[in-house]
Amino acid sequence: MSTDPHAYVHAHAHADSPSYALEVRGLRVSYGGVQALRDVSLVVPKGAVVALLGPNGAGKSTTLRTISGVIRAESGRIWVEGTRIDRRAAYRIARLGVVHVPEGRGIFPSLTVRENLQMAAPAAAAVDPIAEGVALFPVLGSRLRQLAGSLSGGEQQMLALARALMAQPTLLMVDEISMGLAPIVVGQLFDALRARAAAGVSLLVVEQYVEAALTLADYVYVMDKGAIVDVGEPADMRHGALATAYLGGPS
Repeated sequence: MSTDPHAYVHAHAHADSPSYALEVRGLRVSYGGVQALRDVSLVVPKGAVVALLGPNGAGKSTTLRTISGVIRAESGRIWVEGTRIDRRAAYRIARLGVVHVPEGRGIFPSLTVRENLQMAAPAAAAVDPIAEGVALFPVLGSRLRQLAGSLSGGEQQMLALARALMAQPTLLMVDEISMGLAPIVVGQLFDALRARAAAGVSLLVVEQYVEAALTLADYVYVMDKGAIVDVGEPADMRHGALATAYLGGPS
């Protein structure tokens, strides 16, 4: 496998390689005549963590929302483990194991913590969903009867991530999981992502906490103004000119 996963998109005519959990090619999305994504291409190798980084408004969240089917692309193609999904409904994409934790958390605020966890469990789950959720984030164990919307921001994000992981994703997409949270909570969330990545789950992570993302990722894409402007391994991003320009990193 190339150390530059972006090169795969241009070097291969077909997108059915079993080595890739996700492949996106030539994605274009517009809002009201304004182009939000311009020929976005990226891949997530199976079992790898890919970070998608860049300034606010670069198109990162739009990319995730298009992959998960919330937004329909005007052109481009998307494959998940060799299956083309860019014309499928969001619920059909989710059934393929694509789980999206959106910016702003993905919980049902009017339901209790227990009910949120129960709803996330697969129908044929062999493990008690409550026990599994509490094992991931023990603080949830003392909040089971509490309405999810009344949890602290960090606890809500723990619940959102627990729900996502309990769905047994083949591809987990996480959007700005650290937003507005204390560093100690961010550390707990990233520990959970790191453990699941070690277990073989493929991750596509959009994150403002750049150092945490670089520590977690195997590969990094940098976006700006709706386009991919750089790609490489984390060490490259820490010292490149684009890291300075877009991420505020050292030159």
